[in-house]
Amino acid sequence: MERIIRKAIASDLPVVLDLIESGRRIMRENGNPHQWGDSHPTVGQIEDDIANGHSYLLMEDGRAIATFAFIPGPDVTYAVIYDVHWIDTDSPYYVLHRVASAHGQHGIMASILDYCFTKTGNIRSDTHRDNKPMQGALAKAEFHYCGIIHLLDGDERLAYQKINDPHEPEF
Repeated sequence: MERIIRKAIASDLPVVLDLIESGRRIMRENGNPHQWGDSHPTVGQIEDDIANGHSYLLMEDGRAIATFAFIPGPDVTYAVIYDVHWIDTDSPYYVLHRVASAHGQHGIMASILDYCFTKTGNIRSDTHRDNKPMQGALAKAEFHYCGIIHLLDGDERLAYQKINDPHEPEF
């Protein structure tokens, strides 16, 4: 089984949306019905991710098995953090958002993070309090819990950061 990651292109939109819907189902099955609901992320957000070169597909043997957005910071929702603090507030970082996979896939986060850490040494992410699988994946990948952030709509998220050997992003 060979896994590669590539940027999504406009014609990949239906595939990305199918993976997002699969992610919604997986979240619901794991006790997290509220994080994405029925309308997040929006089609417009996904289209913007693709147009801006921030949407990616994890391919296995030529088939898309996961999607994610990998976006250079700063992220406006990360400007204020409560409870604890970011590990590093001065260095440039990238944000991992909108991770979703086909049902029954394993090792998705490890594959995604292996790729992302070839591009930057500083990654932040956040997730809903009910998203135990994502919290577990971030902990397994040795991300540090940094506190609570609020999305633009006011929803609370648990925030994480990991810093590997610092180097300049290759994007």
